[in-house]
Amino acid sequence: MTRPAPTGATFSGGVHTAWLAEDRVLEICLDAPKGNVLGSAMMVEIQRVLADAADKTGLHAVLLRAAGRHFSFGASVEEHRRGQVEAMLANFHQLIRQVANFPVPVVALVQGRCLGGAFELALACHDVLATDDAIFACPEIKLGVFPPVLAAIGPSRLGAALSERLLLTGSELSASQARACGWVGGHLKPESVTAIRDQGLAWYGAHLGDISAFALRQAVQASRRGSNLTRQLGVVLDDLERRYLKDVVTSHDGNEGIEAFVARRKPMWTDA
Repeated sequence: MTRPAPTGATFSGGVHTAWLAEDRVLEICLDAPKGNVLGSAMMVEIQRVLADAADKTGLHAVLLRAAGRHFSFGASVEEHRRGQVEAMLANFHQLIRQVANFPVPVVALVQGRCLGGAFELALACHDVLATDDAIFACPEIKLGVFPPVLAAIGPSRLGAALSERLLLTGSELSASQARACGWVGGHLKPESVTAIRDQGLAWYGAHLGDISAFALRQAVQASRRGSNLTRQLGVVLDDLERRYLKDVVTSHDGNEGIEAFVARRKPMWTDA
């Protein structure tokens, strides 16, 4: 099948965007070498793009992908410092809620490493396609902190036992393990980033292309309400964010882990 060229392609805030498949698919591509770190500017730009597209009647899907070898190394560690983390966390959680509550499916196309906040962003998406070399992890516990979004929605997206293991140990989840638990729903061949986009479009054509955009919007809303995800990203995430800011940000170890990572040294824990 011949695919139409992208239309209205733009680049801003480390994000490429384009309209595909006769403007029925919005492509959002993270492009901030080398690790596509989710800094505040990138978060704001993704939110802006999604807000502008949300009311487009014919929109069927959003493909969220990344340039380079890795999807993303996650949120900026530097922005986890006291004095910055308060605004960053609020901004990030707003983005997570926007993706989770987006009116049509947001599908993450993941290659390489998908870490920390990027993993949490993928958890909020409606489906995930991944290459065999994709690795998911939230290593925050190794920095003396914890990932609030994984804590809030990991149990419903991955299963309670697996989510807890990932949160408490910071261990990695392979693409095959993610498929086995049902979270990753499709396979991508590890080719060029353009080829990955084309594979995402092929998946869209096979699964969503012939479905009414109206029906998709109704089904997405029903699914998210039925899974209790709306509540988990509401009162539950609000409580976890308050706990993070009250207990973690004011602690020695919560700050030591971040500063040690930035300075590339071993942290000196006091267990408090």
